[in-house]
Parts: sequence; structure tokens; C-alpha cells
Amino acid sequence: MTGESDPTPPPARRRPPPGRISPQALADARGGAVEGLAWLGRTPESRASLLYRAVRLLARFILFGLFRFRIETSGREHLPGGGYLLVGAAHRGWMDPFVVVHALPTEPRAWFLGSAPSTFTARWREVLIHRLGGLLPVWRGGIGADQHVASARAVVANGGVFVQMPEGTVSGPPGRIGPFRFGWALIALRTGAPIVPFAMAGTEELYVGRRMASRILPPTSVAGLLGPGWDGVMPEEGIRAEIELA
Repeated sequence: MTGESDPTPPPARRRPPPGRISPQALADARGGAVEGLAWLGRTPESRASLLYRAVRLLARFILFGLFRFRIETSGREHLPGGGYLLVGAAHRGWMDPFVVVHALPTEPRAWFLGSAPSTFTARWREVLIHRLGGLLPVWRGGIGADQHVASARAVVANGGVFVQMPEGTVSGPPGRIGPFRFGWALIALRTGAPIVPFAMAGTEELYVGRRMASRILPPTSVAGLLGPGWDGVMPEEGIRAEIELA
């Protein structure tokens, strides 16, 4: 009615969901994008701590006991003793790192490049992951690849397993591998470590009793992937020729 105030209160202003905030803005709010070894502050372990073993057992109970997931894995006989790169696809969801860890022995430890914005959603999670190990965070903001190469070198030099998902995304149709980004190849070029291809399927849709599969393929190398047509000359780090070769 005329002269009466509208009883409906104005809509409250809401903060945008995390997905609408750029990773760089999230990093800036924390005082900067601290990545890789600078965030970890120690040498990446290849030995399994008591905490890691306990969390691994708990995760297996939840995934295989409560959710009744089943993962068929083959090719474990191809695994080197340690100090190698594991390159896995197709990357389709949060379950993929667990599929990798399930396929690998408890030692040497696996270390992943992981998204800091999606992982560090609470302070306690960051503290736990820092103590537990296994993650070297990435803030996607054009910071560069040198930090990630340094992380890979540290993991490999200490006898660990450096895991990469070269598609760089979890989206894509089942049964089809998306385009690879060249960052993993740059790391392979600079470390010279053995490369273990890892195939996985069935993680794009999860439900109780879901069956998944993974396969470990024989190790290869930069020279093996480039083939006999490569002249064996390694370009200097950081120049255009290195990027083209990657």
C-alpha cells in the first residue's frame, strides 16, 4: 500500500563461491603463492612415516571397506626401485591419486603436484598435508616451471616417485585421453629420470561398489619417447628450443 514500507528485506550480499575467485587472488590473500619445496620446507621423504602408514590404512578401510570400491591393477613388476617419474592418465576425478597410491608399494613414497586452491580450503587441511607429505602445491598464476622442476629433482634424488597428471584437468569423456600439457615433458627433460607410464580408468563416476582399473607400463626414457630421429642434443634450459622439444 502507498506510504507503507516494503516488509521484504533486501537480499543479503553473498561472497562469491571459491570457484569464482582466481587462484592468484587466493594466493595473494594468503600473503603470496608459496609453491613446491618452498612450501614444504624439507626434503621430500621416500620413507613412509608412521603417520603416513596410519592414514593409508584408514583410507583403504574407507574406500574398500565402506565404499566397497574395487581396483584391478596390473604391471607392478615393471616398477623401478625408486627415483622415477610416473605419468598417469586419464585424469578424471579426486579418486585418481588414490588409484595411483593403491598401485604403488608403501615405499618409496609418491609425491604429487596438486592444486593449492582446491586442496587448502581449510587451515587444518594444509597443516595435516604438510605434516603427512605427498603433495607439492601449485598455484596456477603463471609463476613458472622452475619450482616444479626443483620439486621433481628433489623427489627423484631422494629415491621417491614424482607423479604427474599431464592433462592438467579432470574434465573429459570416459575412455579418451585429453591433450597433454608440456610441463611434464619439460620436467622429464631436465631430470633425465626414468618415465613410467600409468593408465587408469573408471574414476569419472563413483558409486558404492564401483570397479576401477589401472595398468603400469614398462619404464621408458626421454630418448625412448623421442625415438631414433632425435639427435640426442639437449637444449639449454629456458630457451625456445627446449620448449619445442618438450
